Amino acid sequence: MPDFLDTEHAEVRSAAERLADELAALPGRVAESDIGAAVRQASKSAGVFGMTQPMSVGGTEAGALALAVVRDTLGSRNVGHLPGVFGPSPGVLADVGEPLRSQFLLPYLAGDMRSGFGFTEPADAPRHTWARRDGDDLVVNGAKSYVTGGADADFINALVEVDGTGSAMVLIETDRAGVTLKQRFGTLDGSHHAAFTFTDVRVPATHVIGEAGRGLRRALGQINATRMAIAADCVGQCRFAIDLVEQTLVERAGRHSSTEGPAQVGTDLERVALGDMRIAAYAARSALYRTARLLDAGENAVNEVMAAKSLATETLSRICDDAVQLVGGTALVDGHPLADILRRVRALRLAEGPTEVLAANVARGRLDLGLGRV
Repeated sequence: MPDFLDTEHAEVRSAAERLADELAALPGRVAESDIGAAVRQASKSAGVFGMTQPMSVGGTEAGALALAVVRDTLGSRNVGHLPGVFGPSPGVLADVGEPLRSQFLLPYLAGDMRSGFGFTEPADAPRHTWARRDGDDLVVNGAKSYVTGGADADFINALVEVDGTGSAMVLIETDRAGVTLKQRFGTLDGSHHAAFTFTDVRVPATHVIGEAGRGLRRALGQINATRMAIAADCVGQCRFAIDLVEQTLVERAGRHSSTEGPAQVGTDLERVALGDMRIAAYAARSALYRTARLLDAGENAVNEVMAAKSLATETLSRICDDAVQLVGGTALVDGHPLADILRRVRALRLAEGPTEVLAANVARGRLDLGLGRV
């Protein structure tokens, strides 16, 4: 394993392993409607729930490596996607002052309010969502698509171009006049999203999150954290898929054993395929852990984060596809873990930046900005 964990992070992994065992057993003994509550309770008891939350509200503000260890471990048991494992993260609202802290951040962290993240415009949008200043207000116009969780959100943290200032993250309550929920929809991986339009929506200028003009930087900070979360979960699921294939091959060999001795586990071609899967998983896992350490060291690791996310999602997609081929038709049946992972990873290859876009950005980082070590 490419982890080389110190004592602190080894203990984090042990706690995550115990939690993974507990969560893996839940579907068989807890009603589906109660899964979320059971997951939250188990995660809180394990000390995992608060890892994504600030210390000011009782969280532990875990570093990138600790979060990668936990998500990798949970992914290896295929439970990292269950709802309620981690508490609400402040995201772009981190370190906001008043009145946003009391009115929105604290209720959100407590679970009393829900938020959406408005970053992407519809493909046919004439321009990015924008705002003009009018006294103490901003007047916002435009549209956002793929607002994850937006249909049930109390507010949206939206990236807005403010005339004369530049990009800003602006908190917009969904019940304000001029905010219209145009569509709610689900995607292949089971996620729920929404599309909104904003027509002369008035919000107080105090709803600008952080410094006006630096909204894109703040938004990308949240996106990078999500990319690392995706990468870690996918790296863990690579191990899950490989373990499942190995278990299948061992069971097949057992059925073909004879009095003359046990049969070889896997044909030569199956062994080559399994070896390729393990090599690919090792590369993705190494990239994840190196990137997490760079982030914890305070390094500029934007390119490395994009590389880790791309490598992890593409690797899991290929490994899972090969695993289906080796396991056979039963893996295509609804409810089979490999079928579920295939659906999720197909969406993740697009989430927080398609693979091709991230590759172009890595090249830009090196060629145009001289950033990153990738």
